[in-house]
Amino acid sequence: MEEILRHLQPGAFLLDLGCSHGSFNKKSTCATVVRFDREAQLGSHELFVRGDAAALPFRDRTFTAIVANHSLEHFENLNGALREIGRVIHPTGMLFVSVPDASTLTDKLYRWLARGGGHVNAFTAAADIAAEIERATGLQHVATRVLCSSLSFLNRRTSPRPRPRRLILLGAGYEWSLLLYTWLSRRIDRLLNLRTSVYGWALYFGEIPEPIDTSPHVNVCIRCGSGFPASLIQELHLRGLALPGMRRYRCPQCAAPNTFTKDWPIDSHGST
Repeated sequence: MEEILRHLQPGAFLLDLGCSHGSFNKKSTCATVVRFDREAQLGSHELFVRGDAAALPFRDRTFTAIVANHSLEHFENLNGALREIGRVIHPTGMLFVSVPDASTLTDKLYRWLARGGGHVNAFTAAADIAAEIERATGLQHVATRVLCSSLSFLNRRTSPRPRPRRLILLGAGYEWSLLLYTWLSRRIDRLLNLRTSVYGWALYFGEIPEPIDTSPHVNVCIRCGSGFPASLIQELHLRGLALPGMRRYRCPQCAAPNTFTKDWPIDSHGST
């Protein structure tokens, strides 16, 4: 979403929709950020609004940009929420949407561990959800990027408590188990053309001032979930061997240890 955040000017309004504690650091943009959630964290120093995404309490064309980061899968009235996005965003605005692919191993694990995890909408085709958003908002779809997973939502350092008992079957959330998963899943996917490391998609709509790099970021932190291009890691953070055939790096965002894999092209349908 940085391709949108860095182009917003002072005086612009940005809606972080279905954000819980926030989808990004407000220092990432010059715009005025409005956080919106059904269970918003009131009392914060940031501007939070509580409400229903299908009945947004804002005037038409209020927002220059909207971020819906892993929120559409939680909206019970998805069509109503998409129409509201189209109403409150400016016709020349920018929209970022990320959603999980319900057919992937990562999303199935999430739903199993969290007994659904609040996901009421199951998306299985990037083209279908992009077309649905276009129809509802009037904004043109301009790019899709495949999102890879490190299962960081399992990390016992950062996961909510109490932890599901089922987590014991997946290494109990210890970082050694997540390191092993990321290392194995990337190699399996490259060799067998599978999608064990894929989580979902990031979709971009509207008049975005810069071209969107749609290359998947295969290296995703096991602790904070941030993804980085392999070229950046190789330039700044690549370390020596942890085990034979396993290179490592420190996350540029949180300094957690991770295994390194070279990027490769993955399209939205899973073929490489």
